[in-house]
Amino acid sequence: MKAEKEFLVKEVFEHLGKSDYVYLADFSRVTVAAISTLRKNLRGNSAECHVVKNSVLKLALKENGCEDLDGKCFEGHTAIVVGGSDPAGVAKVLFKFSKDNEEKMGVKGGALSKHPLAVSEIKALSELPSLEVLRAQVLALFNTPAQQLVRVLNAVPQGVVNVLQAKVDKI
Repeated sequence: MKAEKEFLVKEVFEHLGKSDYVYLADFSRVTVAAISTLRKNLRGNSAECHVVKNSVLKLALKENGCEDLDGKCFEGHTAIVVGGSDPAGVAKVLFKFSKDNEEKMGVKGGALSKHPLAVSEIKALSELPSLEVLRAQVLALFNTPAQQLVRVLNAVPQGVVNVLQAKVDKI
């Protein structure tokens, strides 16, 4: 392999190491200004978008241990989206961008924890609540049994008070 190609593979491999996911997108019909807007939106989630050659990407994915992606992912112009700790949030940004730009940029596929993802699975990820909302929901689930226990324990004395109040009201 030529030194230039080895350098490119190493660079893409380093990008892939920034997160445990990678999304592949087709950007062939998107303007430079729109890509700049996408990159700005992705920075909000600490993610990055890089345009790569398909042959270099295949080699970098192979080195990374993720070579089971569908062959259709490597057709046409390819951009990779990596980085950040919230794959669902990044997927939301990608699909919102695609919708806002009249479907000019399409997600081709991706991988999460080195397992291939179809477009439908990435779409399902994008529809999940944000990480903060999920954490709040889990904390609420932990708190619910304690709240119910307090209500049960409070019901007995409250019942006695209600009976006594009814007796006083009768007199």
